[in-house]
Amino acid sequence: MSELRRAHAARKTRRNEGKAGDGAQRHDAIYRAISDAIIEHRLQPGARLREDALSEVFGVSRTGIRKILQRLALEHLVTLTPRRGASVSRPTAEEARDVFAARQLVECELMAQIASRVTESDIKALRDCANRERQALKAGKQSEAIKLSAAFHNQLAALAGNATLSEFIGRLCSRSSLILAVYGNTGHLGCESHDHDELIRHLENGNADRARAFMQRHLKAIEASLSIAEAPEETPDLYAIFDGSPA
Repeated sequence: MSELRRAHAARKTRRNEGKAGDGAQRHDAIYRAISDAIIEHRLQPGARLREDALSEVFGVSRTGIRKILQRLALEHLVTLTPRRGASVSRPTAEEARDVFAARQLVECELMAQIASRVTESDIKALRDCANRERQALKAGKQSEAIKLSAAFHNQLAALAGNATLSEFIGRLCSRSSLILAVYGNTGHLGCESHDHDELIRHLENGNADRARAFMQRHLKAIEASLSIAEAPEETPDLYAIFDGSPA
């Protein structure tokens, strides 16, 4: 059997199985697949997300896809427009400024709590994430590096011990990835791995003031690296993006 036929057969099997029993676990897997594709910039801001195409790709009902898109819209990763449907959100310049202002208010103030609570194992985990980000950058895997950069900030926020703030920062980081996709300069990640290494050193030394001051400069540097520019609308090849998806 040819590769094309095998791929078609696999999609047909997923479609028949999925539409017969959409479930929460399956929807979560699809949600993560679409969310990752947005954060990693495989789905560009403004890209249309047709319900029928996504239903075909993932082998679930359009009703299930609609619920997933609504969930993504609540997190500002997807925009739902009457008669036009869903598309990957394209943050405005004002929204970009608001997101980074919010990150300044929240992430910087968490440094004192993190510095007082961080353990050796926490430091090791942070260094591991920063190292994987560095390796991705060296290998030219910018999409993976962007995802790892967001993961670093999420991991850092979790160390403060406040689940609500950690979840909020996670959403801000996801929106920041979209902002970088729209306004970021080619070849500039925004979060450089050496910045993360320096921040880790301040936290390891228990120096909350330096960690806070550094985070302020770090976030301002990311925002300063952005340049306002319009990106053309595109209709992505959903089969190519989600081929082999675990969902």
